[in-house]
Amino acid sequence: MADRTTSSTSIGAGRAEVMAVIADFPSYPQWAGQVKDAEVLTSDEDGKARTVRFALDAGPISDTYTLGYTWQGDDGVSWQVVEPGKMVSDLRGSYRLADTGSGTEVTYELTVDLSVPMIGLIKRKAEKVIVDAALKGLKKRVEGR
Repeated sequence: MADRTTSSTSIGAGRAEVMAVIADFPSYPQWAGQVKDAEVLTSDEDGKARTVRFALDAGPISDTYTLGYTWQGDDGVSWQVVEPGKMVSDLRGSYRLADTGSGTEVTYELTVDLSVPMIGLIKRKAEKVIVDAALKGLKKRVEGR
């Protein structure tokens, strides 16, 4: 597993409100720039997604793959590839949420491994673009509600 990309942002809303946006996968194409499609394939007894198929177009990384999710209540969620794509051989990540008193601090970690050769610098830049765009989109989506 390669180095991970990590970034954080503060959102002016509670953890439950932030987590509701994170859990609304069909809406990802509206706010998570590189996600072109997100389809929930299976859910748990509480209605939380267990597996989600994504179509991603992040410049040099463009693929369709399926992620499996593990939920930690309103504290966060983590995921990993359960069905790799043609380019993405592994993808692991998480959103961790913490109260700040005036809202929620959201930390996003992401690691992508590819089945095609790619210069590490380009891959890390693509990871950073994905993470930064997701955090900015999440903040705008939550605070704009």
